[in-house]
Amino acid sequence: MSDTEVIVLGKNGQLGSEWLETLQKKGIRVKGYSSSELNITDSNRIEEILDTEKPKLVINASAYTKVDKAEEEWKIAFEVNGKAVGELAKACQKRSIKLVHYSTDYVFSGSESDIQEFPAGYSENHPLAPQNQYAISKLMGELYIREQMTDYLIIRVAWLCGKNGNNFIKTMLRLGKERPELNVVNDQFGAPSFVDNVIENTIALLNIQAKGTFHIASKGLTNWYEFAKTALELKEMQTVVNPISSNAWPSPVKRPSFSKLSTAKIEMLDGVKLEHWTEGLKRLISTLD
Repeated sequence: MSDTEVIVLGKNGQLGSEWLETLQKKGIRVKGYSSSELNITDSNRIEEILDTEKPKLVINASAYTKVDKAEEEWKIAFEVNGKAVGELAKACQKRSIKLVHYSTDYVFSGSESDIQEFPAGYSENHPLAPQNQYAISKLMGELYIREQMTDYLIIRVAWLCGKNGNNFIKTMLRLGKERPELNVVNDQFGAPSFVDNVIENTIALLNIQAKGTFHIASKGLTNWYEFAKTALELKEMQTVVNPISSNAWPSPVKRPSFSKLSTAKIEMLDGVKLEHWTEGLKRLISTLD
């Protein structure tokens, strides 16, 4: 008999690694698996681990996240983000294990006109309209969970940033040390999700035994240029940040012009603590060298 309470999949990523740290500090019996230790597409191995460990909760922080490459490697993206998530959901449902799964703002259209039409951001029940292969694969995972399970949390996040792993802010700080100037797009808008706040509010949802789909992101609205410029200023770096159009930074995939997730639904619940993106950024910067 195992005494594992929680299993974290994707323990090497910025979300999974901080989940592991948080639960260990709380004295919760947790076991983490990296993608090299456990291939999420291996459904037989997943079932073996669930039967051995007998967890009460599985946190799926693993994903195929190479947005550009997914256009070519769509089969892999669909296997990891779609089919494998469906099999995981089925296995959890069979054993009465709650599943927490992280999804993305990319499941929405992200069109420029939505900035004016939905200033508070996309609600959880806003029409879904993924615009690239990565987005479609993530939506597949959501649909499979809803089809297979009754006790689940699907948490959508946007512009995820934390102290571990790789993310936009850490990249900007690194480049800021290497270059006198940086060019950053200023016509893609959103509100970042900070890993520690995402975990804190996911725990709040678990504490009240919430089920269903929720958005966790910061308050306010910014763009990549302002986000980068503010981070460098907080670090007291002298790097010049130039605003540029998305057209000057060609991408093989269509990226959202608007990524803000509405948090009105989760704000109504007990124990939830959301913050303005500038506050989250200050806290993140204070943890980085």
